[in-house]
Amino acid sequence: MQCKQFKKCGACRFQLDEYESQLAYKQNRIDNLLSKFGKVEKIIPMENPFNYRNKVQCAFYYDFKRKKCVSGVYQSTSKKIIPIDYCALDDKKADEIILSIRKLADEFRIPPYDIRTKSGFLRHILIRKGFKSGEIMVVIVTASPVFPSKSNFVKALLKKHGEITTVVQNINTTDTNLFLGEQSKILYGKGYIEDILCSCTFRISPASFYQVNPVQTEILYKTAIDYAALSGTEAVFDAYCGTGTIGIIASKSAKQVLGVELNKNAVKDAVINAKKNKCENIFFIEADAAQLINELAKEKEHFDVVFMDPPRAGASRKFLLSLLKLKPQKIIYISCNPKTLARDLETLTEKEYKAEIIQSVDMFPFTEHIETVVKLIKK
Repeated sequence: MQCKQFKKCGACRFQLDEYESQLAYKQNRIDNLLSKFGKVEKIIPMENPFNYRNKVQCAFYYDFKRKKCVSGVYQSTSKKIIPIDYCALDDKKADEIILSIRKLADEFRIPPYDIRTKSGFLRHILIRKGFKSGEIMVVIVTASPVFPSKSNFVKALLKKHGEITTVVQNINTTDTNLFLGEQSKILYGKGYIEDILCSCTFRISPASFYQVNPVQTEILYKTAIDYAALSGTEAVFDAYCGTGTIGIIASKSAKQVLGVELNKNAVKDAVINAKKNKCENIFFIEADAAQLINELAKEKEHFDVVFMDPPRAGASRKFLLSLLKLKPQKIIYISCNPKTLARDLETLTEKEYKAEIIQSVDMFPFTEHIETVVKLIKK
C-alpha cells in the first residue's frame, strides 16, 4: 500500500508493514491483554484489506497560493487538514465523488469554511455507501442553511455521478470541528440509504452508527450470534443497541429481544429497521442501559443472553455491576478496544462469569484498532 500522506495523516499506523506483520502485532497485543481470561483464538484476517471503508468523510480549506478548494482529513494529532485525493482504505467511488465536489466548489465559487475567521460555506463532505445495495448518500455539510445555486450544484453533481441515490445538506453552525450539525435538508432522493447485513436490511441515515467495514462486520456479528447459540426459546437483552443491528439479526433465532439505546435518533432508526425486517419479537427502549438493567434486575426480570457492544471507553462500572445483578446465562461482549475490554473482564470474571472463548476480527486493516468478541458463561 502506497500513500504519500501517511506520515502527515497519522491514521494508518501500519502503512509500511506487510499485512501478516500487522496481524502478528495485533495477535500479540490480544494475547498479552486477554489470554489470562480464557482461550484466545487466532485473529480473523481480511481477505482484501483495501478500500473497505463504506463511510468516507473529508474537510475543506482554500489554498490561496493555488487559488483552489482543497479537501483532506484532519491530522490525527492536530486540527490541521492534510490534503488527500485518494485513500487506500476508502471506497474508491467515494473518493471520486469527493474530488468532483471539490472541483464543483471552485466552478460554483462556493468558499470553504474557515474556522479561524468563521467565514465561508462548505465545511465537510460525508459519503456513505451500501456495499451490497450499491446505494450512495452524499451529505454536504455547510456553515449556513442558505445554499447558493443549490439546485444547479446538485444537478451538476448527479450529472457526473448518476450512481448517487440521495443528497442531503447538513447545517453545522458550531464553532468547533464537530462533523455534523443537528439540522438536515434532503436535496435529492429519500435522505437515507439501505444496506444488507447478515441477510437483514438496515436503514442508514447521515448520523446513524453503522460499522464502516461491512465485509468484516458480517464475520464479527455471525461470530457473536454463533457464540450465543440461540435456539428460539431465549430472552435476549441488547445493550448499546444503536440502530438495532445485532438485536435484529439475533431476533431471527430468539424468542424475544429487548434493545436499549440512549440516542433517540438511533432508537427511531432501530424501530424502522425492525419493521423493515418484519421482526415482531424485538422491542426498543430509549434509556441508559445501566439504569434500565438495574431496574430489570430489581424486578427479577430474566434474560438468557446479553449482547453488549459499548463504545471505545468500554462499559461503565455501574453498567457492569447492574449486569451482574441481572445474572444472564451468557454474555456476548463485542469490543473495539482490547484495553478497556481487559478492564471490564476483570470485573465480570472475578466471581460470576468465565470467558469461554475470545475471538478477534481485523476490522480495520493498516490501523491499530481491533474488534473482539468474548463469550462469557455463568460459572
